[in-house]
Amino acid sequence: MRTSTPALADRQEAHFLASLRAQAPAPERHALWLGLVAVAFTAVQLALVVPGLGLGWDETVYVSQSGPDATRAFFSAPRARGISYLVTPVTAVTDSVTVLRIYLALLAGGALFLALWVWRTLLPAPVLALAGGLFASLWITLFYGPQVMPNLWVAFAALATVGCFLRAVEAEPGRDPRALLGLGLGIACVALLRPGDAAWLGLPLVLAALVVPRWRRPLPVAVLGSGAVLGAAQWLVEAHLSYGGVLARLDRAGEIQGGLGWNLAVDDQVRALAGRSLCRPCAIGWEHPVTALWFLLLPLPLIAGLVVAARLRLSAPVLLATVTGLSVAVPYLFLIDYAAPRFLLPAYALLALPVALCLVRLCTRPSRWRPLLAGLVVVGLLGHVAVQYGVLRDAVDRSGRAAREIAGVAAELRRLGVRPPCVVSGHDAVRVAYRAGCASRQLTGHDGSITPAGLREAADRHAVAVLVAGDRRPPSVARTWTEHPLPDRSVSPDYRAYVAP
Repeated sequence: MRTSTPALADRQEAHFLASLRAQAPAPERHALWLGLVAVAFTAVQLALVVPGLGLGWDETVYVSQSGPDATRAFFSAPRARGISYLVTPVTAVTDSVTVLRIYLALLAGGALFLALWVWRTLLPAPVLALAGGLFASLWITLFYGPQVMPNLWVAFAALATVGCFLRAVEAEPGRDPRALLGLGLGIACVALLRPGDAAWLGLPLVLAALVVPRWRRPLPVAVLGSGAVLGAAQWLVEAHLSYGGVLARLDRAGEIQGGLGWNLAVDDQVRALAGRSLCRPCAIGWEHPVTALWFLLLPLPLIAGLVVAARLRLSAPVLLATVTGLSVAVPYLFLIDYAAPRFLLPAYALLALPVALCLVRLCTRPSRWRPLLAGLVVVGLLGHVAVQYGVLRDAVDRSGRAAREIAGVAAELRRLGVRPPCVVSGHDAVRVAYRAGCASRQLTGHDGSITPAGLREAADRHAVAVLVAGDRRPPSVARTWTEHPLPDRSVSPDYRAYVAP
C-alpha cells in the first residue's frame, strides 16, 4: 500500500523541524548562533556608524536631561525619560560623544542577544539567528544602535516581552518564574521608553490571553498590566505635576504630533526609507525605489512564514509575533501624518521571526529545487545588505557633516562672547546650545519655553543669542541686537546670530 502524499509531507515537515532542533544541544547551539549575530551587529556599528556620528536634535534633548539644570533642553509632552536614564551612567561622568556611542553599541549587541535568547525554547536556533541578522542588517537598526533614541530599545524589549509571555502561558503554573519576571520587566521597559508603544504591544497579548483557552491565566495578565503601569509611573506622575493630568498631557502630545486620527502614512514610511531620519511634512518624491523594495515585498515572506509555521506546529509563537508586530506598527502607519523609519523598529524586530522561518524553510526543504531556491535567497539577501549599506553610509555621512557644522557654529558663538552661562534661541538652537554649553530656550513652537520678556531679562544677566536662517527675520525682542554671520550650513543658508549687547 502506497503512502499518501499528505502523510509523506507531514513526515518531511516533522523531520525538518527535528533536524533543526537536534543538530546540537539546544542551549549551546542557540548561544553560538545568537552570539555570532550579536557580535557582528556590534562590530558593524563600531566600524561604520560610531566614528564621526554627531548628536542629533532629539538625542541632544535626551542627553541634556542628565546634565546641569542650566543646560537641559525643553522636554515636550510626547517624550518619556527612559532613554535618558539608560545613558546616565555615561553622561554623568563624561561628555564624550564617542564614549557614549561605544557604550550604546556594546549595549545594543547585548540587548539583541538577550531578546533573541528568550525565544530559545520557542523557535529553532537557525531561525532566531537569521531573524536577528535580518533585523540587525537594516540600516535603521545599525544607524540607531549607538544613538540616544528610544525606538530600538523598545524593539528589543518588545521582542523579549512577547517571548516571555509565550513561555509564561505555555509552561505549567510555577514552572518558569523567570518568564513572568521577564514579562514584567519587558513591558515596564517599553512603557518607560515610550508609554504609547507599551499600550499597542500589550493589547494583543491581553487579547491572546483571553481568546486562547490554554492561555487563560490571571497571573501573566496581572504581571503584564502591573509592569506597564510601573514603567509608565514616572510619565504619569509628571503628567499630573506639569500638565494638569494624563488627559491634558495626551492632548498636548497629540497636538505636537500633528493630531492623532486616521492618516495613511504608509507611503511616507516608504519614501523615508531612502535615508531620511524624519519626513515631516513628507512632500518629497520617491527618489530611490530600490531602498524600499524589501518593505514592499515584506508581506510575501510574512504570509509564507505563517503557512510554514502552521505546518511545523509553530503557529503559536510565530502568529503572536506577527500580530504584535503589526499592532505596534498601527499608530505609525495609520494614525500620524508624518514618518520616521525608526518608529517601525519594534514591528520589524517581531516580524523578522516569520520571515526568517520562511527563508530557512526555502533553503532547507528537501526538493530538487533546493539549490536554486537557496541560491536565490542568498543572492537576494546579499543585494538587500548592499542596499542597506549604501543608505547607512549616506545617513552617517550626513550626520557627521551636521555635527561638524554645529561645532563650527558653537565655536563662532564662543568667539563672539556667547559663553556659559548663556542662552541660545532660534533655528536649531537645541544642538548649538548644547555644544556651546548654553541653555536652549524657544519663544514659539512646540518647545516654547520662554517669553520675549523672559529672554530680554535673561540678556540682562547672561550672554544671549538668537539664531536665524534664510530670509526669516529675528523676533522683535532681538531686532536691535548685533547681527553676526555664522559659518555656512548645508541645511541653513544665510545662517546668522543676533547677540544681545
